[in-house]
Amino acid sequence: MKRPLLIAFTLPYFIENEGNYLTALLRSEAFDRVHIRKPGESIDSLRKLIESIPADLRPRLSLHDFHSLASEYGCGINLNSRNPVKPEGYKGVVSRSCHSLEEIDNSKEEDYLFLSPVYPSISKPGYLPSFSLNDLKGKVDSRIIALGGVTPERLPELFEIGFGGAAMLGVIWEEVKRGNLTKLTTKLDKINASIHNS
Repeated sequence: MKRPLLIAFTLPYFIENEGNYLTALLRSEAFDRVHIRKPGESIDSLRKLIESIPADLRPRLSLHDFHSLASEYGCGINLNSRNPVKPEGYKGVVSRSCHSLEEIDNSKEEDYLFLSPVYPSISKPGYLPSFSLNDLKGKVDSRIIALGGVTPERLPELFEIGFGGAAMLGVIWEEVKRGNLTKLTTKLDKINASIHNS
């Protein structure tokens, strides 16, 4: 069985020592990629964050804004309502944010797609799914990444439905605030191992 793709999202604002946290997430066995999503922040601030992450890890970053930096630093890009079209000539990893099955059906060229929210959001209280998990059975595949309210305990359910991976935001940064980042990545490693070996 192919290992599911696990992705970490940043908070929408900068935090102290963020580059160290993102480096730790990427150095762990738990997360395959980190998506940097900081709408409203400046290109210089984003550049500073990217440069705080070791160069060998930057190809595992994806940028939601300032896609011009992606080619400069070897990062992936994510397409969204602010940036719906990839830059001309861009050859790296491309993903897209989707909020309905119709959007997914209309997105054929990206490497992977996010569908959100699949559960009530942890980081955005009141942000609720517009579909049930039962609605998604047989309609998602290995290219679709679940986002929104995802916790380690929910991964087996998501992968059983057919998602090719999952992305986390709220649960990661809650653990960072508690000083439990190592505990979180260890838990994810164990879940990944059990899924891969089942």
